[in-house]
Amino acid sequence: MRALKRFGGEGVALVVATAIFLVPFSFMLLTAVKDRVQSADLDFAWPTSWPIVRNLMEVIEARDYVLLRAYVNSTILTVASVALIVVFAAMAAFVLQRRAGKIGAVANFLVLSGLIIPPAIVPTIWLLQTLGLFKTMPGLILVEVAFHMSYAVLLFRAFVAAIPRELDEAAQIDGCTGLTLFFRVIFPLLRPVTITVILTTSVAVFNDFVNPLYFLPGDENATVQVTLYNFQSQYSTQWNLLFMDIVLITIPPLLLFIFFNRKIVAGMTSGAIKG
Repeated sequence: MRALKRFGGEGVALVVATAIFLVPFSFMLLTAVKDRVQSADLDFAWPTSWPIVRNLMEVIEARDYVLLRAYVNSTILTVASVALIVVFAAMAAFVLQRRAGKIGAVANFLVLSGLIIPPAIVPTIWLLQTLGLFKTMPGLILVEVAFHMSYAVLLFRAFVAAIPRELDEAAQIDGCTGLTLFFRVIFPLLRPVTITVILTTSVAVFNDFVNPLYFLPGDENATVQVTLYNFQSQYSTQWNLLFMDIVLITIPPLLLFIFFNRKIVAGMTSGAIKG
C-alpha cells in the first residue's frame, strides 16, 4: 500500500513537472513556426503554414545580423566571466575554510550579503564610469563575476570542507606553498563541484538580460537576450519572429542541461553531503 502511494505521488509529480515545463515550451515552438498573422492569436492552434526557414532567416538577418554578433558577445562574456568566477571563488573558498577567525567571519557575512542584498544599478554604473569601464565588455565581465561570486564560493566551500587538512600539511612538507599548494593539490580535487559551478553560472550569465541592458548598451555590444527587443515595438510585436529568437537563444542552455544534468546534481549533492 505504501509503495502504491509512493508510486502515485511520483506519477502526480511527473505529470505536474511535465505540464510546467513542456506546455510553455510547446507553445513557444508552435508560435515560432507560424506566420505573422496566425502567431498574433497566441494560441495552441496548429499552424496553417510552416514558414520555418523564412522565420529563421528573418531572425538571423534582422538589423544587419545582430543575432550573430550577439552570440559572439555572449560567448566572450560567458567564457571570461565563468573562468574568473571559478578561479577566484575556489581560492576564496579555500582560504575561508582553512583560516577561520574574525576576519573569516566578516568575509562569510559579506559572501552571504551578496546572496541576500539585491544589486544596485545606479551605484554600479557610477563605479564603472569612475573606473572607465562603463559600456565596455571588461566592465560587464567584472559585474557578472561580482554578482555570481557568492553563489560559487558557497558551493566551493562546502566541498573544500571535505578535504582533510593533513593533505595540506603533507604537500607543505613536500615543498608546496601558497598558489602551488592550491593549484597542484586542492584545485584538482574540486573537479565535481567545479563542473557544477561552470554549468550553472554559464547558463545564468548567458541568459542574463538586465546586466547587459544597463551596463553594455548598443547594437554592437548586444547579447543574445537583448536581441528580443528587435521584434517588439510600441505598437506591434512580431510574435513568430520573437518566439523564433527565443528558441535560438534557448538551445545552448537546454543542451547543457540535457547532457550534463547528472554532473550538476552530483556536484551539488556531494558538496552538500561533504559539507
